[in-house]
Amino acid sequence: MSDEVKDAGLVAMISSILGGNKRADPAAPPPLAEVPPIVPADPMEPAATSRSESTSESRSDAAEAESAPDAAAAAAEPAEPPAQIATTRDGKRLLPAEAIADLVLGELRKLDNFPSSGVSVTVYGYRHWNAMLTFAPFSTSFQNAIRFRQAVPDLVFKLRRFVELEI
Repeated sequence: MSDEVKDAGLVAMISSILGGNKRADPAAPPPLAEVPPIVPADPMEPAATSRSESTSESRSDAAEAESAPDAAAAAAEPAEPPAQIATTRDGKRLLPAEAIADLVLGELRKLDNFPSSGVSVTVYGYRHWNAMLTFAPFSTSFQNAIRFRQAVPDLVFKLRRFVELEI
């Protein structure tokens, strides 16, 4: 990060602590996409891990022969039906706060100059849930942080049409 960005952040922090009247110019929030967000089928399911080719090639033929009866038995058993996705009467998905925070963060990552790390999203409330952004020091500039925070209310409004907070 450049020294100019660090200096601007320090000046803004010091002036806000000392009660200075220096305020950033109001910035227009970036436009958000009109497409509904992609909601994971099961937000609590851990991500599938993939094996590398070198690992699968290193297995011996004897180990593959021993696992063949197990694979045949597993194929004979019926697969479990996918877990039911909880929905409300009006068709909204019920998701925990962590899953909604991941959705908000995923949508914000589509914006220009959004930091790849140092951003935290907190989802709070019940019926009309809301989201709050916090930035780690030096993760972004003061002006960009204002721009991203101004984009959150529009994003939350759009997500509320599709997602309900699970309690």
